Amino acid sequence: MIGPKAKKMKKGFQIKPQRIFSVELRKQIVGQVERKELTVLQAVREYGIGGKQTVYNWLYRYSSTLVKGTRTVMEKDSQENLTKELRSRIKELEAALGRKSMEADLYRTIVEQASDEYRVDLKKSFGAPASKPPKK
Repeated sequence: MIGPKAKKMKKGFQIKPQRIFSVELRKQIVGQVERKELTVLQAVREYGIGGKQTVYNWLYRYSSTLVKGTRTVMEKDSQENLTKELRSRIKELEAALGRKSMEADLYRTIVEQASDEYRVDLKKSFGAPASKPPKK
């Protein structure tokens, strides 16, 4: 007589043998997942692990960075505020760059006018000892 559990089994259903992974192999798999060499699903497939939850259990147990119970809350409002702050910072930096660019143009103009007035090419002789002004 066939029991009730046997009737529910599908054709071709096979019981997977239980596999035991050593602590060293578990830590190696966790390291690969942490270094993003493998995703959790890839680790399950590659190593023939029973399921994703097993890998997550190993991550919680052996990971140096992941702590169980720690949550990162991402809210729409906080993302929008961050985006606004970053855009504001970009505008400030662009304005500062514009001011510095104008300042550099001003210094360039001053050097050109001084070169014309003293008849000395200040650009080329920068760092050379100062010459005496011409006598009039």
